Amino acid sequence: MHRQTLNPDCVFDTLQYGFSQAVISQGGRRLHLSGQIGVDEHERLVGDDLASQTRAALHNVRRLIEHAGGDMAHVLVMRIYIAVAARDDQACIVETLREYFPEQPPATSWIVVSGLSEPQWLVEIEAEALLPDA
Repeated sequence: MHRQTLNPDCVFDTLQYGFSQAVISQGGRRLHLSGQIGVDEHERLVGDDLASQTRAALHNVRRLIEHAGGDMAHVLVMRIYIAVAARDDQACIVETLREYFPEQPPATSWIVVSGLSEPQWLVEIEAEALLPDA
């Protein structure tokens, strides 16, 4: 399994926001995660703010990847859906991404949406990872 992040000078520096411009991968097993939200294992909302929901969603991403035999360093790409109600609070996402991905962060898209499937949900995170061969 091989994973290489790309952050060339020919495009703007996204590392300051906690993600890479692109990721090259070869080999391994591909893991596709459903969107993870800010709830615990009992489906209880962890908080009504974007920071706590982002942290919980990434915690769920990590737990699923670890269950499949990988770790956060195996994440290739993420899509972060942010409810329009929380669009002005996005700095906490940067901080949390830097905690979870201190080196070689995944390629990431941030998408502001009118809402998620429950009105109290402020963020949903999809992820794809490249796991080592079994």
